[in-house]
Amino acid sequence: MAFGDVIRARRTEMGIGLNDMAERLGISAAYWSRIERDLDSPPRDELIEKAAAILALRLDDLFVEARRLPPDMQRDIGRVVFAYRRMRSIHR
Repeated sequence: MAFGDVIRARRTEMGIGLNDMAERLGISAAYWSRIERDLDSPPRDELIEKAAAILALRLDDLFVEARRLPPDMQRDIGRVVFAYRRMRSIHR
């Protein structure tokens, strides 16, 4: 499922309106609507973090849907790559 689909499905499930969600995030409803319809790329990390908190979604899961590493892993990319390669070699 695409990032926007995950966000929209969860927002709808929780009964949060688009305008309310955008207001909580401090952005325009038009911009958030484009994200939910996958007409725009997933937003900056800070908005993903806020959306995860509002929607009670696991932060890592939402970053995976956005196809990027969470900020703490971005700062330690060398170790992340090393751990990934090591894990892949063990599970082959």
